[in-house]
Amino acid sequence: MLKAALAIARKDLSLALSGAQGLVQTVLLGLLLIFIMSLSREPGELSPPLAAAAVFWLATAFGQVLVFNFLYGLEEAEGARLGLLLSPAPAQAVWLGKALSGWVLLFCCQMVFAPAAVAFLGQTVAGSPLMGLAVVAAVDWGLCALGSLLGALSVGKSSRESLLTVILFPLLVPALLAGIRLLETVISGRGLEAVGAWTGTVVAFDAVFTAAALVLFPFLYTGEE
Repeated sequence: MLKAALAIARKDLSLALSGAQGLVQTVLLGLLLIFIMSLSREPGELSPPLAAAAVFWLATAFGQVLVFNFLYGLEEAEGARLGLLLSPAPAQAVWLGKALSGWVLLFCCQMVFAPAAVAFLGQTVAGSPLMGLAVVAAVDWGLCALGSLLGALSVGKSSRESLLTVILFPLLVPALLAGIRLLETVISGRGLEAVGAWTGTVVAFDAVFTAAALVLFPFLYTGEE
């Protein structure tokens, strides 16, 4: 399964990065959200680290919808989705491949969101950048595991963008809350032990939706229009 998943992820990343068609809309939307949020503060006023972390994850959440709509839309033309279903690879390989490629694409977008949030919201990162990367990567996996699972539910629907958004966002609340608190801790320079419960929330979220996707994905990705 892993070999097939990596092949699907390489294919998706190659298509997404050729011309950056899978990234431009996501990056522009995220930057627009960060810029609009920055207008709420007075000139020279520093936004609280908690607010900056919330804006960063809000941009990420909206970007995630665009990323997985794009990834699952790749197989819509010319019956390519049916080709994946008829291949000897298990259906879970499609979920894992999409999740991995979405994880990479979302992380690339966040590498633009992060300096924009620091610049527009007047932040100074006092904590460890490596700890910040670890927090972002861990939360991102949960977001992508769930996004890849629900992306299969909305595939083939003319209104898949709105369907994915309506179903996805309520389920993302625990991961987003944990990501906000953990990132705020990194920005302010406090030790992660101050929010140990949120670390457990991220681990549990990742584990639950990874396991759920492995079980449920074959039933959702049926190839029916």
